[in-house]
Amino acid sequence: MKPARSLVLSLVAALAATLGAVWVALPAFAAGATASFVKTADWGAGWEGKYTITNGGSSTINGWSLAFDLPSGTTLGSYWDALLTSAGQRHTFTNRSWNGTIAPGASVSFGFLASGSGSPSGCQLNGAACGGGTPPTTPPPTTPPPTTPPPTTPPPTDPPTGDLPKHLLTGYWHNFDNPAVELRLRDVPNEYDLVAVAFAEAAATPGALTFGIDPGLATALGGYTDADFTADVRTLHSRGKRVILSVGGETGRVTVNNAASATAFADTAAALIARYGFDGIDIDLENGLNPTYMAQALRALRAKVGAGLIIAMAPQTIDMQNPAGGYFKLALDIKDILTVVNTQFYNSGAMLGCDQNAAYGQGTVNFIVALACIQLEAGLRPDQVGLGLPAGPGAAGGGIVAPSVVNAALDCLARGTNCGSFRPPRTYPGIRGAMTWSVNWDVSNGSGFARTVAPHLDTLP
Repeated sequence: MKPARSLVLSLVAALAATLGAVWVALPAFAAGATASFVKTADWGAGWEGKYTITNGGSSTINGWSLAFDLPSGTTLGSYWDALLTSAGQRHTFTNRSWNGTIAPGASVSFGFLASGSGSPSGCQLNGAACGGGTPPTTPPPTTPPPTTPPPTTPPPTDPPTGDLPKHLLTGYWHNFDNPAVELRLRDVPNEYDLVAVAFAEAAATPGALTFGIDPGLATALGGYTDADFTADVRTLHSRGKRVILSVGGETGRVTVNNAASATAFADTAAALIARYGFDGIDIDLENGLNPTYMAQALRALRAKVGAGLIIAMAPQTIDMQNPAGGYFKLALDIKDILTVVNTQFYNSGAMLGCDQNAAYGQGTVNFIVALACIQLEAGLRPDQVGLGLPAGPGAAGGGIVAPSVVNAALDCLARGTNCGSFRPPRTYPGIRGAMTWSVNWDVSNGSGFARTVAPHLDTLP
C-alpha cells in the first residue's frame, strides 16, 4: 500500500495530465508575498509614496525586487530604504543589505518622493503581480486641487515617539571646560528634554570610541568623577529626561570607513551606553563621514541595544544642502531608525534655500526656514527635523539669533505664521523642535534660550 502522501501526489498528477495542465513548482513566497502602496503626503505638484511588502506565506523571503510604472510627466525624486534602477518610466526598487530578509508574517517598506500628479501602475513583486499593491486612483480626501494651498503633512506618517515629547528641546552639555559656565550633568535646566553629552572621542582602534569625565572639567567643578556622572544620568532619567552620547565635534576624528571600523564603533558605543546609562547616540562628525559604513555601524548598534535607541545627528548647514551628500545620504539611508537631525543653522554665511532662488543670510527667520525646508522636501519626515541654533553670545561665530527668532521659525514651519519673506510650500506641524549649542552657554547667558523656546514648543500643533 502506498503512503497517503504518495497517493495524493499520484492523484494530483493524474488529474493534471487529464486536464492537459503543466504542473510547475512556484517559489515558496509567490503565493504569500504582497505589496501595498499609499501616498503618505500629497501637495498637488508632488507627493510622497510608500510601498509595504508583506510576507503572508510560510517561508522566509530572501531578497525582493518591486517594479512599477509612472505616467509621463511624473518623475521620481529622492528615495530611501531601497536601491533604484530606472528605464524610462519603469522603476525597479530592490532591497538594501539590511531589509532583504522578510520572515513569515513580517513586513518591510520603502519610500520615495515624486513630482507630478500621477500614481504607480503595473506593480510587480519579484516578477509577479503585487496582489494588494494596487495604488489608489484618486488622491486622499484631504488633498486640495492644484490651485489651492498645499495641505499639511498627514500625522499618520509620523511613528510613535515612545517616551520622547512630540516636540522636544535638545541641548549639548560640555564634558570640558571653556569660557562658558561649567555644570554637573544634574544641573542641566529642566526645560531640556534631550541632553547630548559632548563628546565621545576616538580610541586607538579605527572606529572605536572612548569616553570619560574630562580632567579639566573635574577640576573646575571641585571634583567630578565617572561615578558622579553616571549617578547624574540616573537623576535626569528620574526627571523624565533622556541623555545621549555625542560623537565627534569640531575637532573629533572618529573614522568609520570599512566593515571593521563599523563593528568597532558599534561594539564600543554599546559598551559605553551600558556603562553610563546613555539612551542613544548623536553623530556630530564635522570632518566628513562615510554614509555606507556609518549606517552599517548604527544599525549594528541598534541591534545590540534595542529598538528604543535614540539616534540623533547634528550636521553643519552645508552638509544638508543636497540629498546626495554624505551626511544627508546617511540620514535618508537610516530614516527607518533615525530619531532627529538637528542641523547647525549657524557658522554658515549665506546659503540657498529649498526654493533655489536666493542666498539667505544666516541669523534670520528666512535662513532657518528656507534651509530646513530642503530636508523636509527631500525625504525626511517633519518629526525628524530639528532647528539647531546657538544659545547666545560666545556660543558661535555667526548665526546667533534671539530665541524669539527660533520661535518664529518654528511657527512658520508648523503653522505658516510669523514667516519672513520666504514661505515654505506647505506647513509641517510635526516639526520636531529645536537644539542649541549649548546648555552651558545658555546658562552663561541667563538660560534665555531654554526659557523662551521650551514653553513655545508646547504650543505647537
